[in-house]
Amino acid sequence: MSPASKTGLQFGLFPELTTPIQISDMTQAIDAHAVALYLEDHPQFFDQHPDLIAGLKLTTALGGRTVSLHERQVEVLREKVRQLELKLGNQGHVARDNQAIMEKFQQWVLRLLSADDGREPNSLLASVRDCFDVPAASLRLWGGANNDDIWHQGPELEEARAWANQHTRPYCGAPSGKPGVQWLENAGSMQSIALLTLKKQDASESFGLLILGSPDARRFSADLATDILERIGETASAALTH
Repeated sequence: MSPASKTGLQFGLFPELTTPIQISDMTQAIDAHAVALYLEDHPQFFDQHPDLIAGLKLTTALGGRTVSLHERQVEVLREKVRQLELKLGNQGHVARDNQAIMEKFQQWVLRLLSADDGREPNSLLASVRDCFDVPAASLRLWGGANNDDIWHQGPELEEARAWANQHTRPYCGAPSGKPGVQWLENAGSMQSIALLTLKKQDASESFGLLILGSPDARRFSADLATDILERIGETASAALTH
């Protein structure tokens, strides 16, 4: 900074400094935060002292070289644009994924409605596997009139019923310690599962449990959004009770 600029800083550019002071004293009296607040409250400062802008030198994040204030501003703006482009690209990816999921969901519902046996457990499970590309799917029911078929029998039936009555939202994650895993084909190879409670609308208790499984640990990971799985559970419940 030129001697003239230093003199300007000592006398009058910061009006709250009523007494002339030496630069060494100013360093102690005015910290960086105070300078920032002053410049924020006086946006016309650099308009009144354009020579200071031309003389400012800043360090760039790219290679640590020294650049002018204008170059640094351009660099900051470019970085903001890059971040916005990344955010926009990610939102576009999410939107395409959601559209693909909704198309699969619609195909599944249409298949249930058009099939003569679409509301039978075997047909429902086949449609879930086909429409959503699920490697394994099974279910068990309780409380119905026909308790002698395969859908009302099997290991962990009481554990599954207790779990379903306590959980209204789907579970996604590891299969360890969860009921119903043994109902799946190749149960030992499943690395992630989704458990969907089956219940009538506004009912207080469940009437079954639908389980989906995959050997891919990421397919039904614990951080997966469950909105679509909730819709699948509701639609499957309606299909099986009508």
